Amino acid sequence: MIKFNKKYFIGFMLFFVIEILIAKYSTGFLRHTIGDVLAVIFLYCLIKSFLKISVIKTAILVLVIAFIIEFLQLSNLQNMYPKEAEYYLKLTLGTSFSIGDLVAYLVGTLIILVIEKT
Repeated sequence: MIKFNKKYFIGFMLFFVIEILIAKYSTGFLRHTIGDVLAVIFLYCLIKSFLKISVIKTAILVLVIAFIIEFLQLSNLQNMYPKEAEYYLKLTLGTSFSIGDLVAYLVGTLIILVIEKT
């Protein structure tokens, strides 16, 4: 089950750099929508880098993780982050719930499935 996959790890690193650039230098649609689509693909590549799981199981796992993080934004959790890590946690986990984000995660998951099937 644990098996390093160089192809997915390179993808993970590429999407990591892209996500950092988007977070640092972009605003609006690119940051809030495309960034969320790519976040799902980024997480998928991370998991597939180290675990040998089927495409569909990994895609579902990633979508569930993304949805859980988004629904946690309905809680007061973001106001309880430790001060030392507050900026990075808010940047990474977000601060407000959005149905648009859920749609972006779903689109990212569909992109994964289409790419993996071709």
